[in-house]
Amino acid sequence: MSNCLFCKILSKELPGKIFYEDDLCIAFDDINPQAPVHVLIVPREHIPTLNDLNEGHRDLLGHLCMVVTKIAGMKKIKDPGFRMVINCNQAGGQMVYHLHIHVMGGRQMAWPPG
Repeated sequence: MSNCLFCKILSKELPGKIFYEDDLCIAFDDINPQAPVHVLIVPREHIPTLNDLNEGHRDLLGHLCMVVTKIAGMKKIKDPGFRMVINCNQAGGQMVYHLHIHVMGGRQMAWPPG
């Protein structure tokens, strides 16, 4: 998508502090972190929201979840723990309409999240 912020980071049109990438996704630090560690994992395929996933995305979603644990290990938050979040649409807090996973840790997470 030509106006998508994450697509522009994926294509290197915009800078991003990318520290992990593979053939299906990239991971970079959030520019507005909500925790000491706040990473975004973004699939290379432009999928606007969680609602836009279909059966063909089953392997991609599994891969993204495996990358979450890899990133948690790389950022040293696997233990004592971390939070994984996918926001969906405006009421869910989604700001960029390209599916992405937030991985947050480095402090005690509160519940409810807000």
